[in-house]
Amino acid sequence: MTNMMGRQTRLGLILPALLFYCVSPARSLAADCNAAAQEPLAYVNLPGSPFQAISTLDGCWLFASLVKGSSSHPEAGLAVLRRAGGKVSLVRTLAAKELSAKDAVLGMVLTHDGKLLIATTDTGIAFLNVDALISGKESALLGEFSDGPNAASIYVNVTADDRFAFVSDESQNTITVVDLVRARTHGYSISSIVGRIPTGIAPIALTFSPDGRLLYSTSEIAMNNWAWPSTCPLEEPQPSKPDLRQPEGAILIIDVAKAETTPQSSVVARFPAGCVPVRLVLSPDGERAYVSLRDENALAVFESGKLVSDPAHAQIAHVPVGTSPVGVAVVNSGKSILVTNSNRFAGGDSDHQSVNIVSDQLIATPDRAVVGQIPAGAFPRELHVTQDGRTLLLTNFNSGTLELVDLTRLAAFEQKSGETP
Repeated sequence: MTNMMGRQTRLGLILPALLFYCVSPARSLAADCNAAAQEPLAYVNLPGSPFQAISTLDGCWLFASLVKGSSSHPEAGLAVLRRAGGKVSLVRTLAAKELSAKDAVLGMVLTHDGKLLIATTDTGIAFLNVDALISGKESALLGEFSDGPNAASIYVNVTADDRFAFVSDESQNTITVVDLVRARTHGYSISSIVGRIPTGIAPIALTFSPDGRLLYSTSEIAMNNWAWPSTCPLEEPQPSKPDLRQPEGAILIIDVAKAETTPQSSVVARFPAGCVPVRLVLSPDGERAYVSLRDENALAVFESGKLVSDPAHAQIAHVPVGTSPVGVAVVNSGKSILVTNSNRFAGGDSDHQSVNIVSDQLIATPDRAVVGQIPAGAFPRELHVTQDGRTLLLTNFNSGTLELVDLTRLAAFEQKSGETP
């Protein structure tokens, strides 16, 4: 009898706690923020040309970096958007000048503690307080500095422990390493720069291996002193020299631990990756690397384990996609790869492109690997998947729109058996 009463007492304490947990405001708010839209695709008009969009960890807030575009999308800066009840609304826009920038805010990343947003701009690197971005009650800019004259900083990523940031500088042909702990404690000064990693021409991607030990990057073109053969046509041919060629671009593999202390000697491998490789993402287990080849209209697939040990045999697929692919994302637990067909040199604001859906299970037969297409606007550029894996954020750069794709309804965009996308 005593034992039974004890169990009843414990249940009386536990059940209310479980009920509170299940319906607690934080959990209810997150569920509401990530509620599906009425339609599989939703669009939000933005005042500038969106480069990249990212979400807070709970999915309730979105940030879109803006570049000064056409007369229809003239504003540069940072857009702050709210998600709730399956809808997204633009709350406010921070002008570029509020971030010490001029005409462009580009790549962004949130630290893993969710407190700091780091953005690359046309003048350097900006550090912003996330809570202030959301509330709008005070200036969000904590500090900024230049990582070199005309560096053209484009992408940024942070280590899992939030101790270091890496910034790809297109015009300097380097990746800048920033001691983020020092930056946070010393007022975000230039003294937090550890050094620079040498790359090829126009470094872009910054992707960490799942264990955080390696950093993968791309360079659009090999350096001349690498003496690689010139086998790729120019993206914008010169009429006077129609047969002019340039070297392939590269994938670089960087030892993160070395980069944090001696970045100049941290590249452990580099090898040809194709004509103008730009974005690179890894499968969830890190065993495959997917690279968009902008000048080959293709997605290259590599076995990451062989990139260092046997690079000559690392490539396992070359999948034809649309014109000038840029953004790449892995979704559906690694079963699907999404690739934007940017066609960035054609069309105007009202142009319509697409995002290819590539089946990882079919890459051994590349001509069959594209199993569908998602409609997009003009120059679909960057892809970001929300933390819960249910929503894709796509920036349509020339259309000035943020597109949200409900990934739980991805099958709606895949062709039926026997059809072609």
